[in-house]
Amino acid sequence: MKSLFVDCNQQLGPVFARVHGEGDPAVTINTAPFASADLPALLAGYQICIDDHSYMPTEIIRQCPDLRHIVFLGVGAGSYMDVAALAGLGVTVHTIKGYGDRAVAEHTLALIFAAARDVARMDRTIRGGIWQPLGGIELLGKTLGIVGLGGIGLEVARMAQALGMKCIAWNRSPVADAPVPTASLDEVLAAADILSLHLALNDETRGLIDARRLAHMKPGAMLVNTARGALVDEAALIAALESGRLRHAGLDVFAAEPLAADHPLARLPNVTLTAHAGFRTPEASETLLRRAIGIVRGIVEAG
Repeated sequence: MKSLFVDCNQQLGPVFARVHGEGDPAVTINTAPFASADLPALLAGYQICIDDHSYMPTEIIRQCPDLRHIVFLGVGAGSYMDVAALAGLGVTVHTIKGYGDRAVAEHTLALIFAAARDVARMDRTIRGGIWQPLGGIELLGKTLGIVGLGGIGLEVARMAQALGMKCIAWNRSPVADAPVPTASLDEVLAAADILSLHLALNDETRGLIDARRLAHMKPGAMLVNTARGALVDEAALIAALESGRLRHAGLDVFAAEPLAADHPLARLPNVTLTAHAGFRTPEASETLLRRAIGIVRGIVEAG
């Protein structure tokens, strides 16, 4: 079976070369930009596709008769393809969990610090020739509401507690021996000085943080999202930021990526933006690609 890493970028290329061993299955590397419409030509003759974060529209994959497996580099394949529909075409989507919990948790804390101290806003104004010191808030004693107590949420809780923050969490299912108090989602929203999202995206969680739930938060609270953009009703989030009800948002993920330069979120001063980079560290990337190669090996050996 032939394999193609369809969207290897400059960051992942050297990492892949480092972790791909002599006895591993051969993988063709594509680094050239492409549109979704180019996928049938790119994937012709390939049964396995390694996909970093490229969209795989069902109607396009329908035109790729050789393809049987997509190895998605991460957990949130559902944001980039219709997994069930692809299964109906005979294409199995494989995801990879737990490779970057520490990396994403650290990025979450970076966005919390940036939001609390207006780091990005002051950086922009200084570069624009304006010296305007802005007051921030200290995190000691503040309440961090954690929505989703999986591996990343648990790591964020551990770090936040080390900073002297209080934590309260909501998870969709009970968590045995949770290291922080748990409560209903509304209770978490009402208590949080900062709300941090760590849920998978599915039909039940899409738009979970809507206008009603944003209104349930404290005036002046902050929201950080390093999970999936579509967990939040984007229009409601923009309205809450514009009105000042939310003090700040730190966002690594968006409903549509890449975020357009003229998107309202990109124009708001009380938003700190990063480019879906929470998991992008050499350590996490090595683990991720090593596991992806392992999945390819399993597919090839199974015939």
